Amino acid sequence: MKNLQHGRPIAFLDLETTGVNTNQDRIVELTVLKIHPDGSEQLKSERINPDMPIPAEATAIHGITDDDVATAPKFGQYANSLLEFLTDCDIGGFGVLRFDIPLLEAEFRRVGKEFSRDGRRILDAQVIYHKLDPRDLSAAYRKYCGEELVNAHTSIADVRASALVLDAQLAAHDELPKDVDGLYEFCNPPIQNAVDTGGKFLWTNGQITFNFGKYRGQRIGIIATEDPEYVQWVLNSDFPADAKEIARRALGLNLN
Repeated sequence: MKNLQHGRPIAFLDLETTGVNTNQDRIVELTVLKIHPDGSEQLKSERINPDMPIPAEATAIHGITDDDVATAPKFGQYANSLLEFLTDCDIGGFGVLRFDIPLLEAEFRRVGKEFSRDGRRILDAQVIYHKLDPRDLSAAYRKYCGEELVNAHTSIADVRASALVLDAQLAAHDELPKDVDGLYEFCNPPIQNAVDTGGKFLWTNGQITFNFGKYRGQRIGIIATEDPEYVQWVLNSDFPADAKEIARRALGLNLN
């Protein structure tokens, strides 16, 4: 670190995981780069068996499959050495406040250990990035339309600005599709084997399975019998209509 003064080590974290739910998903790869005040570095990187299937959409992002971690240690086998490695360290990374630290804390709790933020200064490059380079409509209008957005946060100004920004983005980026279908797919990449548009349920070997929550990878037909209250919760919660229809059919309900 040439431009940062620090009196104790900073441990930069990055996790590859089974998903983005910090309470339920698991780590499949954990890397820590510890940078000491004298500039020396220590790097630890470990593949971890998450003790649950790695969804295809997660593998598509980080490239790690179930076979890759089949013989890897589980998190509990790595926890003590990781805690020791992080002793007296501040924490750094990109998006660690929102994702990596909460998921890491959850993993430690599951094995009866505590990873505390107390006394640690957390440096999140994503937070700094967003503060220095805002990603709101006014910033987009300034970048793509070359002027300040007057009357921002009034609906008339914002709706006109959003249309102008989209048109300017298409002009500025040749790689963007120029038709509605192509741009829709760019904004909403299809989830492989999805049953519903949001990918809450997947086709797995001809059966509908959960793609979220504690029953991820399990057949909804079986869960509808063994834990119908969970499927009812899907029906009563803020899920898209097509996902609710799957839950309704699994429960055998006719609510028309």
